Amino acid sequence: METPPVRPSTTADLAWIAPLLATAPEAAQWLPESDPVLVVEGRGVLVYRSVAPDEYEILNLAVAPEHRRQGVARALLEAALAQGGSWFLEVRESNHLAQIFYESMGFRAIGVRPGYYQAPPEKAIVMGLKR
Repeated sequence: METPPVRPSTTADLAWIAPLLATAPEAAQWLPESDPVLVVEGRGVLVYRSVAPDEYEILNLAVAPEHRRQGVARALLEAALAQGGSWFLEVRESNHLAQIFYESMGFRAIGVRPGYYQAPPEKAIVMGLKR
């Protein structure tokens, strides 16, 4: 199955993004404010922000359960990383599948943040990538 194109989000996307995030409790919860958002319509969302010149942080990457393992997350992440620069993210210590995915995209563990996540409390693995 071919992944639909990645595009910047619009306000109309909020109607499907909120329910999608509810299906991904392991993903960071995020409210659409002013951060750049990329979407594969109805299937997945990636939120990031610039934290310094040529340095970015991925805030959230979520894919609807019925569209997982179909290249949606990879397409979203590749679109974001195409900007170049250094990229960082935090992932739950227990989310081994996400860690494996990020490693397959070139990210490496660079630190730990104790108590970073709430509900349930958990450490975050900090991962980074330089493009």
